[in-house]
Amino acid sequence: MAEPLLKSVHCLSPVGLHRMAYWEWGARDNPRVLVCVHGLSRQGRDFDHLAQRLSAKYRVICPDVVGRGHSDWLANPALYQIPTYVADMVSLVARLDVEQVDWVGTSMGGLIGLGLASLPNSPVRRLVLNDVGPVIELEALKRIGSYLGQPLRFESVEQGAAYLRGISTGFGPHSDVDWLALSRPMFKPDGAGQYKLHYDPAISAGFPALTPEVASASSAMLWQSYDRIACPTLLLRGGDSDLLSMATAQAMTQRGPRAQLSEFSGVGHAPTLVDPMQIEVVARFLEQA
Repeated sequence: MAEPLLKSVHCLSPVGLHRMAYWEWGARDNPRVLVCVHGLSRQGRDFDHLAQRLSAKYRVICPDVVGRGHSDWLANPALYQIPTYVADMVSLVARLDVEQVDWVGTSMGGLIGLGLASLPNSPVRRLVLNDVGPVIELEALKRIGSYLGQPLRFESVEQGAAYLRGISTGFGPHSDVDWLALSRPMFKPDGAGQYKLHYDPAISAGFPALTPEVASASSAMLWQSYDRIACPTLLLRGGDSDLLSMATAQAMTQRGPRAQLSEFSGVGHAPTLVDPMQIEVVARFLEQA
């Protein structure tokens, strides 16, 4: 597999500048750009298989959202939220010097894409939402909050990968080789001979404030944003997802951009887009235009 280039762009927040890293695949002069954005505690190398498949036709850009991977950590944890991430992506698109991008977003990355695609004069041409929508099931958030931000240390990357496998059963079955490839970029040395997760534990700061009332208000705002989206939209759903319900997925096919829905059996939250069948579903949608 060819290796991507690691680059970065400086983004503005209310407390100053921070650096967002991104991985670039394919020809830099290709005007067709695909932006792939990962889930809450993940990083841009999650999309290696998809990027390899599409980099002959696209310049594929896979950012490490701020606080994750090779990007800076924010001094104010309260800024770890979707508006910050959307603003960062505007800076990224400006750096790429293109008028339009296609978008694949997994979970949190889908919410960032939803927010960007809903804005007037949005650069998003085609949108793929991977197992996420305007209604996020509270039980799934509680499940994620139960392990997010824990100060864990591991004797080896392999030990860390085994831990991630235990809390990521929703990702579906993977070979040992594929799982280690997905997991390796999630860790970095801690300076004391062990390994720690490659994200700022403070990204979990907002989880204690989640209540049914907060979740309901957030969903109402997300539906308003979703209803403003005008670009062609593909919705992916793990057949056993606990984060995106079937009821929400069906509603998304009936309003706003009237998303096309594709489900993957034997998978929960969220499809990793490593399986060739999953990759081909995305590729066919993107290549329609």
